[in-house]
Amino acid sequence: MIRRLLRLPVDAWVDPAIVFAGLYAAEPYAVWLDAGADASSNGASSRSYLAAGRAQSELITADVATATVTRRRLDGAHESTRPGAILDVLAEALAGASVSSDAVSSASVSSDAVQDARSDGDGASRGGFRLGWVGWLGYEAGASAAGAPVAASRYPDAALLFVDRAVEFDHGSQAITLLAFDDDGAEHWLRQTAAAIAQLRESDGTAPDRRAETSDIVASTSAPGHDDASPRWRHGEERYLELVRECQEAIRRGDAYQLCLTNEVRVHGRFDPLAVYRGLRELSPTRNGGLLRFGELSVLSATPEQFLRVSSDGHVSTSPIKGTRPRGADSEDDSGLRAELLASDKERAENLMIVDLMRNDLSRVARLGTVEVTRLLEVESYAQVHQLVSTVEAQLDEGSSGVDVVRACFPAGSMTGAPKSSAMGILHALEAGPRGVYSGVFGYFGIDGAIDLAMVIRSIVLGPDAAAIGTGGGITALSVPEEELAETRVKVDALLGLLAR
Repeated sequence: MIRRLLRLPVDAWVDPAIVFAGLYAAEPYAVWLDAGADASSNGASSRSYLAAGRAQSELITADVATATVTRRRLDGAHESTRPGAILDVLAEALAGASVSSDAVSSASVSSDAVQDARSDGDGASRGGFRLGWVGWLGYEAGASAAGAPVAASRYPDAALLFVDRAVEFDHGSQAITLLAFDDDGAEHWLRQTAAAIAQLRESDGTAPDRRAETSDIVASTSAPGHDDASPRWRHGEERYLELVRECQEAIRRGDAYQLCLTNEVRVHGRFDPLAVYRGLRELSPTRNGGLLRFGELSVLSATPEQFLRVSSDGHVSTSPIKGTRPRGADSEDDSGLRAELLASDKERAENLMIVDLMRNDLSRVARLGTVEVTRLLEVESYAQVHQLVSTVEAQLDEGSSGVDVVRACFPAGSMTGAPKSSAMGILHALEAGPRGVYSGVFGYFGIDGAIDLAMVIRSIVLGPDAAAIGTGGGITALSVPEEELAETRVKVDALLGLLAR
């Protein structure tokens, strides 16, 4: 089906945090794909997107335990459940969909201000989200599809909302554009939303970079039946050290080269998703942040790791992260830790193994000779940690789609280890519980074939009565168990501190 995309530029700049709070704070289904609190420094291609579900919006969810996928309208007018895997259903939903390139105008909105996606001089190369499916794929959805054993999750194993109207923020040019498929009510929404954003600008008066206070994060510090809101780990310190040694035994036996061992910490209580997320984006700014609120479940992420980006013309990139050091107490200490990470044989070997795994995964769907490592073993620094990052790129083979790329690469090798199949089986036995949304991916599948997915790490999953945070690290034969334990704590300490406030 061909969908005509309308674009309406808004003659104002308002920070996405203000627009989300003003337009979508009370919406039970809302998404914020966030280029970060300091996104204006990320370049012209840095964009954020806000959207909310409507009564007629469709939601797809997956349940790995029953091997079923459910599609329903948010107003309850239609619901169906069928056997299958989420990526198969998603591929069917995207099959035959495209975006029209016809020029469009509408005098009822703003004479000639409403434009088609390709009629504003930027062309098809402008990239970004041209509407489609937004949500997450949990770890178990990918592991199960790959044939690995999985534990039943307390959350949906995948959830994707069809977004047919959104607000785009181009941070490089400080421009806001409204996006909507041309259907009944689209022009009214464009006009109404443009006016609402203009009013937010006037009422706020100033600060496009205004930050939220975090004092209102906790609506209630304990849930019914849980008087103790202190963190509860799935595996305590001693047990995690034992698990690291068991991973190393498996490596010495030749069952794997590397294993990404994970843990989970839960904090009971009821938390406000928007307040927590605004505190998180201030605490840990990143180019790949996100707030996905789907009913009583919210995913809040400050992830530094891009999983996959696929352009509408089939260019693919992935940037796995392996190797971590904390930030230093002062500039000298910080520089020393950065240099230590870059020089570490263990961390370099760990990163190279995942790069090789991703090259192999991409080669299954890429045009022959196009898989290329374009960035190798570079240090990226974030608020709490230094990370070792590489990038692999490729061009899709004829007949392959973006969903095929996800199917070939998910779960990400950086969250399993290598070889992937053997690693997932070993980790299932050791971790003794589901990962859930953690170590899965979130982002969008555009109807034009473009995909942008980030890893669910450095993230908080909020349910109706608790917050859950996953953490972990890559185990190799050279790992020091106590250092691996310390790395898992470094990765979650700031998030736990945020919840404690």
